[in-house]
Amino acid sequence: MDEPKGVMICGHGSRDHRAVAEFAALAETLTKRFDWPVEHGYLEFAQPVIRDGLDKLVAGGARHILAVPGMLFAAGHAKNDIPSVLNTYQATHDGVRIAYGRELGLDSRMVRAAGARVGQALDAAGRNVPVSETLLVVVGRGASDPDANSNVAKITRLLWEGFGFGWAETAYSGVTFPLVEPALEKAAQLGFRRIVVFPYFLFTGILVERIYAATDAVAARHPDIAFLKAPYLNDHPLVVDTFVERVHEILTGANLMNCQMCKYREQILGFEAEVGLAQQSHHHHVEGIGVDGHEHGHHHGHTHHHDHHHGAHGGGSHAHHHPYPHADHPLGPRSLKRG
Repeated sequence: MDEPKGVMICGHGSRDHRAVAEFAALAETLTKRFDWPVEHGYLEFAQPVIRDGLDKLVAGGARHILAVPGMLFAAGHAKNDIPSVLNTYQATHDGVRIAYGRELGLDSRMVRAAGARVGQALDAAGRNVPVSETLLVVVGRGASDPDANSNVAKITRLLWEGFGFGWAETAYSGVTFPLVEPALEKAAQLGFRRIVVFPYFLFTGILVERIYAATDAVAARHPDIAFLKAPYLNDHPLVVDTFVERVHEILTGANLMNCQMCKYREQILGFEAEVGLAQQSHHHHVEGIGVDGHEHGHHHGHTHHHDHHHGAHGGGSHAHHHPYPHADHPLGPRSLKRG
């Protein structure tokens, strides 16, 4: 008997109303691509939380839920936090089976979508400067997971070769290094006439704004260089196509996460202490806290102690994760903080 299915899009969440609205709009677009009901939810800072979306699917009759992370790359949220939420839910709901898909990841469609956004910036500025005299800077989110960070660098290389840029660099908005402003300062000294800054982000938010602000700050110090700000990915049709594929591949058996480079499973240079860490969501204390500051209303009943490592993320909201070993790197990971 074929179990009634439902699709669950699991997001991180944001305090930025626009980012939450863009994620919800993408989820709405996906409802038109499936014959099954589609819901979405967030780990933190926004509503509905993931549990709410699962409740809706189950109330509508779904018993086999196909869940995918609404994230570009698999770091702690996709590898640890979301699976923990899903496993907890399944364990307390008899007759419900949740199958978890993989992140958007490195995919030819995602590269083409990224190329389209970079091309938009070049077209808007005019193609009067040769790409051989143009430098590309791709900015990723940044994570305490070198596997995810290295994937951003691969996106950079694919775009670099795809367009034939004279040079390219990779920067990050937080957690790791180099961060945007120091990376752009280094890039500005390489002698290129034009620098394209591309935030490899799904949605807007304060980090994208800070990336653009850092670009403006460096541009003001180097008036002889033209700085172009490319738009982020958002709901590009190829991004939507990739989400659809991630859901379908759960059923076709091609759902493969790159566990060979997972710091929780293998010894990764510099991150050896994290092998075998227990899978536990680190977001229960902010689950459902919306952009207006109101809590969701669920009592979680947790009594265990968290060991906070504020240096790992520059004192940010995820400071309770395992400490990032290069938190004090001189080119990051604190330069995008206010002040």
